Amino acid sequence: MGEWSGNLPSETRSFVGRQDELARLDVMLRPDDGPVESGGGRRGWNGGRRLVTLLGPGGIGKTRLAVEAARRVRPAYPDGVWLVELSCLHDSGLTGPGTLGLVAMEALRVADQTTRPATEALAAWIADKQLLLVLDSCEHLLEDCAAFVDELRLAPHVHILATSRRRLGLPGERCLEVEPLPVDESGTAAREDAVTLFADRAAAVRSGFVLDEATRPVAVSVCQHLDGIPLAVELAAARLSTLSLTELDDHLGTRTDHRLALLASDDGTEDPSRHQALRTTIGWSHELCAPLERLLWARLAVFSGGFDAEAAQEVCAGGPLAAGQVPVLLDELAAQSIVQRDQRTGTARFRMLDTVREYGADWLGELGEEDAVRLRHREYYRRLARDGCAEWNTGRQVQWSARVLTDHANLRAAVDWSLDRPDRRAALEIAGTAGFLWRHCGHVRDANHCLDRALAADPPPGPDLLRALWTRGAGAIMQGDVDTAAEFGRRFTDVARQQVDPAALSVSAYLTGSQLALRGRSAEAVGLMSVATRLPVRDDWLGSAQIQTIGALAYAHLMSGDHEAARAVSEEVRAECVRRGEHWTRSTSDVIVAKLDLAHGDIASGARNATRAVAAHQLLHSASILAATAIDTLASATIAAGEAHRAAELLGIAQRLWDRAGGRTQLNSPDLIAARQACERAIRDKIGDPAYEHSYEAGRVMSYEQGMSYATDTTPRASG
Repeated sequence: MGEWSGNLPSETRSFVGRQDELARLDVMLRPDDGPVESGGGRRGWNGGRRLVTLLGPGGIGKTRLAVEAARRVRPAYPDGVWLVELSCLHDSGLTGPGTLGLVAMEALRVADQTTRPATEALAAWIADKQLLLVLDSCEHLLEDCAAFVDELRLAPHVHILATSRRRLGLPGERCLEVEPLPVDESGTAAREDAVTLFADRAAAVRSGFVLDEATRPVAVSVCQHLDGIPLAVELAAARLSTLSLTELDDHLGTRTDHRLALLASDDGTEDPSRHQALRTTIGWSHELCAPLERLLWARLAVFSGGFDAEAAQEVCAGGPLAAGQVPVLLDELAAQSIVQRDQRTGTARFRMLDTVREYGADWLGELGEEDAVRLRHREYYRRLARDGCAEWNTGRQVQWSARVLTDHANLRAAVDWSLDRPDRRAALEIAGTAGFLWRHCGHVRDANHCLDRALAADPPPGPDLLRALWTRGAGAIMQGDVDTAAEFGRRFTDVARQQVDPAALSVSAYLTGSQLALRGRSAEAVGLMSVATRLPVRDDWLGSAQIQTIGALAYAHLMSGDHEAARAVSEEVRAECVRRGEHWTRSTSDVIVAKLDLAHGDIASGARNATRAVAAHQLLHSASILAATAIDTLASATIAAGEAHRAAELLGIAQRLWDRAGGRTQLNSPDLIAARQACERAIRDKIGDPAYEHSYEAGRVMSYEQGMSYATDTTPRASG
């Protein structure tokens, strides 16, 4: 399964038990015929078959069960099963169904380029899809989650599986209470999922651990003390690295302190006894940690999504906790299952389960350190974003793209925390730097959202304001929002003149000229951008803006029909990008040159240039409209070379990208639309409609990885 089959995390530990619940969920989550009329004629959630909520307290295993159930029904959903994690919003200050729509779009990698509200754009994109959304951790945003889910009700083949401590309260919602794992009181193997889980996790920390006549009764006693709560069982099993099984049982049998009252629901609707074992076990695990381990646990709670050892050192060190001690203590917390290791990115990263993170956050508040640690968190990601901007126009662009995508949740948390603080200068800087990176990495909506908040404070002129204004206008251009682009073009030009910065003034032409080109006024765009001063390209973010400005001029020449000028300017941009090792802007120039090659009959060169453009987006892991345009161009080169079946497959791959971009297929550009239609007609004329449809669909169902690899594969093929 590829990326477009979903985003479920890879299995790092065996899944134990829950067979009855999985069987019920298998039935509840199977696709049906869509929404039906509910009371008052309103289209509802079809008797609960389209909205299922797993209910239970923290640590009961709702997320693991939801992910496992989703994994098992994945073949029934052609458009994938998608995990939308909401716990990262707990500390960000972001609320509202529109924000949930933005987070869901990011999870599904829907890069909608329109200015519609996020949830409306998502609803439009999923309207004809058959997919399953897993909304994890809804309880802290209950009303917003209900409103968000309700807005998606008209998508007839979309199912939702939610996890929450309380029900969403929507008509037709079907709830499944997640109970503790069973513990057989007699000590036999009749039903002892909790004991099986304990033994599995114990074997991971104590080599050779098995259940036998001697260990089984003690393991059963341990699990009874823990009421079969999965998280409590896992935390207790981790303690076997330092305690014997008998010592563990004795400790649990004498615990009376229940610190974790914060896990009880606010309205008291949940059974307090259900929380007792978990409160006891997490509180006990906390007390068994060394003092510095407890301090690190608390400080790690400020991270969103995940973190690496370097970030943990920078953010969590201070006072009695030296930076050099953090990696060792982090390993200790991982050995005790306080933090989870994640190797999916190739670099060791860590994350905390929500319940454990909540405990750490509560403890951080008790220590009176929350603001200080969050400030260090902000400063770390402020420096990261600043460095990313400074090096975006260099050979490190690929690494920065990967880093920005990996640390998106932490960057967003840092930006939002800053926007809620009185230091407006810091807020403007990090909003501008993070926004600049987000625009290039597929998060245009996030960039626009944070920049609008930062600019609403009417900040004073300066370099930070210049970057923020340019990025906001450039984001509007990527959305085709020409009026907003024109507004920010004017504001940016005014500030650039005040700063007396020739380089800044030269890149104002990108904002003012590009919006003219999008309006179909290419000759005016050429005239405006041609007079912009050409200066040596700088190494900072303005240098990236400089070469993008020159690239926009090349596109305007192409649209105005001046092919000679378009090629000359494109080659100028490509040479600068090659010298720097830059891929993002070079890919756009490669597409322009490929189109020029095809217009002049040089099919082989056109194919090479278009393939190079696609390869750049593959390196940047970009599923943007720019990648879709590159593959459309490659399809035109491919049919011109006589490879009709492959060209049809490429159109299918590109369409999948356009679908994910949402709302603006071929950018609503008459030239791009005409080129694609001409390509499709040529393919149909060569191989016929049935063969075209078959090959097109074969490309359309490819995953992102499969599609990009296929598009960049230059292995010679027979024509036809």
